[in-house]
Amino acid sequence: YVGAASGGIFRTMDGGLTWEPVFDAAPVSSVNALAVAPSAPNEVWAGTGETYIIREALSIGDGVWKSSDRGDSWTHMGLDSTGRISEIAIDPGNHDIVYACALGSGFTPQQDRGVFKTTDGGRTWKRVLFVDENTGCADLALDPGDPQTLFAGMWQVSIKIWNLNSGGPGSGVYVTHDGGQTWDRVKGGLPTHPVGKISVAIARSDPQRVYALIEDTDPSLYRSRDAGRSWRLVNRNHLMADRAPYYTRVRVAPDNADLLY
Repeated sequence: YVGAASGGIFRTMDGGLTWEPVFDAAPVSSVNALAVAPSAPNEVWAGTGETYIIREALSIGDGVWKSSDRGDSWTHMGLDSTGRISEIAIDPGNHDIVYACALGSGFTPQQDRGVFKTTDGGRTWKRVLFVDENTGCADLALDPGDPQTLFAGMWQVSIKIWNLNSGGPGSGVYVTHDGGQTWDRVKGGLPTHPVGKISVAIARSDPQRVYALIEDTDPSLYRSRDAGRSWRLVNRNHLMADRAPYYTRVRVAPDNADLLY
């Protein structure tokens, strides 16, 4: 499955040889997040609204959608006012437990942003992480070995016609070890001054290894070897995220905790 910034969802069933659009009937075109339930592979979730942003002319979404038949049909599952969904994380053992990382519209202060959770397959949602009305969720990583543990990259951002103001004291990395009931702001070596957009990732082959790519004066990559208790700056380089609101994203290869994209 591929989600497009303003072009819906495409699906391939022959390993990428051919593609077909499967979301054209929906009343929204911007798809930013896609997730397939590990315990129910026919179940696909889509988060709408573009979050890789640097200008004001961006596609806004209408929340989250779910398909139970591999994308043949879709049902709207709420979070209409969140504006932009950055990431969706699904509990690997229970496909009814889903987390949505909501950035917000970005154009105005709002309450409908942060991390939302459903335990009934999307029929109801509860906001489990909220920093402030100017800060939304830019990225979310679920520990595959312990689905009660999630890291969230929170981003303070304000979009105006004349500029995009990325960063502020609201930006930071947060962690929960109880499925979102409580969250702590992660410190232990991460920046204490205001920063911008943040992406987080957990290595599937070694969940003790956690990464955070942070928009700063220079794009900065931090690594933890102890599940986020302590962090070390391992790279500071504009090649990683030169236009940070567009390009701040890090992912780890599933079989190699040292191989990053």
